[in-house]
Amino acid sequence: MQLKLVAGNSAGTVTAYYLSSQGPTHDEIDFEFLGNVSGDPYILHTNVFSQGKGNKEQQFYLWFDPTKNFHTYSIIWKPQHIIFLVDNIPIRMFKNAESVGVPFPKNQPMRIYSSLWNADDWATRGGLVKTDWSKAPFTAYYRNFKATQLSSVSSNSFSDSALQNNELDAYGRRRLNWVQKYFMIYNYCNDLKRFPQGIPAECRRSRF
Repeated sequence: MQLKLVAGNSAGTVTAYYLSSQGPTHDEIDFEFLGNVSGDPYILHTNVFSQGKGNKEQQFYLWFDPTKNFHTYSIIWKPQHIIFLVDNIPIRMFKNAESVGVPFPKNQPMRIYSSLWNADDWATRGGLVKTDWSKAPFTAYYRNFKATQLSSVSSNSFSDSALQNNELDAYGRRRLNWVQKYFMIYNYCNDLKRFPQGIPAECRRSRF
C-alpha cells in the first residue's frame, strides 16, 4: 500500500494499515503511524498479535517526511516469518518461534484494514499531547494497494529476491541493520522493566 500521512498538526491521531482476523483469539500484523505536532517526526509503530496476544512492539522514526509524498509500506507474511518493509527496505523481521512455544499467526485468514482514528489517550507522547480538533478534518491518503501470492511473484517484484525465501540476503540484512541502528526508538525485546521475569522467548533466540 502507498500512503501519504496527515500533514501539519496530527497529534493524537493514528493512521493504520494492518491485517487482522476476528474474534478474541485474533491474529494481527500492524503498521500504525502515530501523529505528532507540526515539525516533530511521525512514529511508525509495528506489532504482531497471535491468538489474541500482542505486546511485540517495535517503533521507528522514518528517514523522510511521510506527509510530503506517497511511500510504499509492505508486509510479507509467510509461515516462516513476517517482514515489514518501507519503500522495499526491510525494517523488521519477526521469525516463527513456535519451536520455543511462541504462537505465530499462520492458521487464521486475515483481512486488510485501514483506518484513521483518535488515539490521544496514548498516541502522542504517551497521551500527553491531545488532538487539536480545530485542525480537523484530518486526512490521510491511500493508493495502489496490491496483494500478491508470493509463490507467483517474479524475482524482481521486490528489490531483494531473497525476501521470498526464508531469510534476507546480505544486502537485505545490511539495510535491516541500518534501519534498526539509526531509526529504531523502541524494541520490546530490550524493555527489561516491562519483562522483569526475563525477556520473551523469541527475543532470546535471535535478533528480530
